[in-house]
Amino acid sequence: MRQIDEQTVRAGLRAKLERLYGAAAAAACEKELNRLIDRYRAAIAQGGCARRTRAGIDQRDVVLIAYADSICGGPDRSPLQTMGDFIAAYLREAITALHLLPFYPYSSDDGFSVIDYRAVDPALGDWEDLRALGEELRLMFDFVANHISARSRWVEGYLNGDPEYADFFIAADPGTDLAAVFRPRALPLLTPFPKADGSTVHLWTTFSADQIDLNYANWKVLLKMTGVLLEYVRNGASLIRLDAIGFLWKRIGSSCMGLPETHGVIQLWRDVLDLVLPAALLITETNVPHRENIRYFGDGANEAQLVYNFPLPPLLLHTFYSGSARRLTRWAAGLETPPGETTFFNFLASHDGIGVLPASGILEPDELERMIATVTARGGRVSYKNNPDGTTRPYELNIVYYDALADPQAGEALNIARFLCAHAIMLALRGLPAIYIHSLLGSRNDQAGVEQTGRARSINREKLRLAEVERDLAAPDSLRRRVLEGFKELIRLRGSRAAFHPLGEQIVLEAGAAVFALLRRSPDGSQAVLALHNVSDAEQPVTVDLGAAGPDACGKAVDPRDGTGYPVNGRVLAIRLEPYQVRWLDLLP
Repeated sequence: MRQIDEQTVRAGLRAKLERLYGAAAAAACEKELNRLIDRYRAAIAQGGCARRTRAGIDQRDVVLIAYADSICGGPDRSPLQTMGDFIAAYLREAITALHLLPFYPYSSDDGFSVIDYRAVDPALGDWEDLRALGEELRLMFDFVANHISARSRWVEGYLNGDPEYADFFIAADPGTDLAAVFRPRALPLLTPFPKADGSTVHLWTTFSADQIDLNYANWKVLLKMTGVLLEYVRNGASLIRLDAIGFLWKRIGSSCMGLPETHGVIQLWRDVLDLVLPAALLITETNVPHRENIRYFGDGANEAQLVYNFPLPPLLLHTFYSGSARRLTRWAAGLETPPGETTFFNFLASHDGIGVLPASGILEPDELERMIATVTARGGRVSYKNNPDGTTRPYELNIVYYDALADPQAGEALNIARFLCAHAIMLALRGLPAIYIHSLLGSRNDQAGVEQTGRARSINREKLRLAEVERDLAAPDSLRRRVLEGFKELIRLRGSRAAFHPLGEQIVLEAGAAVFALLRRSPDGSQAVLALHNVSDAEQPVTVDLGAAGPDACGKAVDPRDGTGYPVNGRVLAIRLEPYQVRWLDLLP
């Protein structure tokens, strides 16, 4: 972890504020911001932070993504307590961190329309429940920084003319030309609201009429939200997901996506956390093409430490649909090593759908069309976004990842192998891996949920009953049990090999059309692992040139699961892989 020079960081804060707001406003904001920083730093030093907060991440770290009530029904236990009980009973050896999707009081969008940033929804539990979870796990909170619920006190105050909330939101004339604005959904950008004085104001609503965008051009909004961020850290969050962060700053006439001011705000928050809790990590969630996405790394030391690897979910779907690793291999080989101590946040599924835009430029249009057709044939939905010309295009695919990969014509054993092979690739890649709870438990499409809510995203947001999950996990041949045990074995192997360190070296190797091959090496160079993945339903003979491993790792390859050794002749390893088989081999002298 980089050394923090407080004087330099504070000077950097001042410079960032001046670029955002000008000298006069920056001076007023800086004074209040420094007070905020000092207050929270003192509170955390006195014990107001989770015990599991530690510097850095390593190969043992795996994040579980879940809603607080993804599993509920524990006897006399809140959903947060039930989640903690379930993790302790079934996942203790598998995960080290918990990404809790929004647990605040909300009015829509399954938590992402926050009414009160500083409260825990009493239907889920309380801050003590969260702090208890933080005793055992690193916690990741959602910082829904772009927008707030229309039912919040902030919006109410604004509409009633309360000066505390003046200019907290973005009002625009409905006749304004906003065609250039990047639109993630096929909904109106401006929503009319009645004010207490009888007038009507049209407010900026990127995602829905119930989610009102905040106006960061007002430095008081920045200050207010920085206080929210620090409150999360004080209550145990050491990983902060910056939700929909690319939309943060608006400038009419632009796309309003990923503007320089947005990067400036993220960099300012990085400085604030470096002063208050340097071990805290920022993770940007920006569902955009890859080249734009990686800009949030900044220079490797001044912006986000982790960036969502959005191309991975659609690219792996294509890989297993086609039975060819060619596209995946070409993409992975072309990835630039993230700068400094930054890395990717790797995942295949989450509460949202599978983004289509990040695959643009990687997959051909006809390949995307075939992928969309396969997803819909397997019970999935397609969500669309508005284009500037008034047309729409696919934005995300809504489907449980297991059903997206499961071939209806294949047997369950083969489908499980395919599913686990896809996740083995994700776990083997450089970065911090995250697994959605419905993937970890082999859930299926929740069609009833879609029918009930009318929302496509409900297909992978089912609320599971604890008794039913435990019954399934107790049955040796159940889908849930077989999937979870497969994940645990992969995670155990990953955690025992320093070569899989999130900052370790990664070299993509050529191993044939149907095999994805990676050479991973520990940061200190002492350990190397060859990760082989057969992405097809046929046995594959594999020949790999291990010259890139160096002379100290070209003697033999050993399977750590059973100790079987495979000779390396003239730097070349020859081996066979069963359909969808995964082999992670130690490379030895």
